[in-house]
Amino acid sequence: MTSLPGGSDHCGSPTERHPLVCDRCGAFAGPSLPVTWTCSVENGVRRHFCETCSRENLRAIEGRLDSPWW
Repeated sequence: MTSLPGGSDHCGSPTERHPLVCDRCGAFAGPSLPVTWTCSVENGVRRHFCETCSRENLRAIEGRLDSPWW
């Protein structure tokens, strides 16, 4: 498992207060990241995926493929 710089495993900072949207299907999460969603950093960009998209692409995520390959 890889940790973010600064020793934090949490995606997002407490100052981020914008609604989260799934980067794959556009599902709306609300102002906080649900525990069932996946956070990924691809090419330095933080991306969030809903539970459905995460489950459907679990093998690609575990294989560390970037989301365009899904």
